[in-house]
Amino acid sequence: MACVPVAAYPATFLDRAADEVEHLPDGSAVEQMLADYQVMRAQARACAASR
Repeated sequence: MACVPVAAYPATFLDRAADEVEHLPDGSAVEQMLADYQVMRAQARACAASR
C-alpha cells in the first residue's frame, strides 16, 4: 500500500494558520475539518514510518 506524503509547512505559515484558527467561531465546521486533517496527517506519518 502506498503512503500519502505529508506536506511540510514553514513555521511562519503554521503561526499564521494558528492565528487564523483562533479567530474562528467555537464549533465551526472548519475547526472540525482541521481536526480531521490532523488525524489524517498522523496516519500518513505512521504509514511512512512503518515502511
